[in-house]
Amino acid sequence: MSHRRPILLAEDNPREAELVRTALREAGVTNQLVVAHDGEVALDYLYRRGTYAGHRWPVPAVVFLDLNMPRVDGRAVLREIRASAALRSTPVVVLTSSRDDSDRHQSYCLGANAYVVKPLLQDDFVASLRRLGTFWGLLNEPPPAAVGA
Repeated sequence: MSHRRPILLAEDNPREAELVRTALREAGVTNQLVVAHDGEVALDYLYRRGTYAGHRWPVPAVVFLDLNMPRVDGRAVLREIRASAALRSTPVVVLTSSRDDSDRHQSYCLGANAYVVKPLLQDDFVASLRRLGTFWGLLNEPPPAAVGA
């Protein structure tokens, strides 16, 4: 459905990004998947700056956010999303390999809606992403777009 909001995936590992794409497709999620290979590109997309300057699109239905990325890490991206009036209500799911309690605690303190540890086995990873995609891309009703956005 073309009226669905895009999903932003901030993930620096191309193999994992492709697995996410496959899992969403298998789950029947038709939202456009926009992949940002580092946090700076993710912020450029969200704020429509840099190579995205002048483009218009709705706020993403959800941001899947890796914590450990080059240039700008996921924590800084999450901090900026929650500091922005226009983006503050955008759902953010931290999708990371970190099982560290301090990362999980910090992510929730910064305003993450969910914290998902990437399973080690590819089949488990794809199955988890299918479930995430079904919920966040198809079932969840995102907040209404801000007036004038």
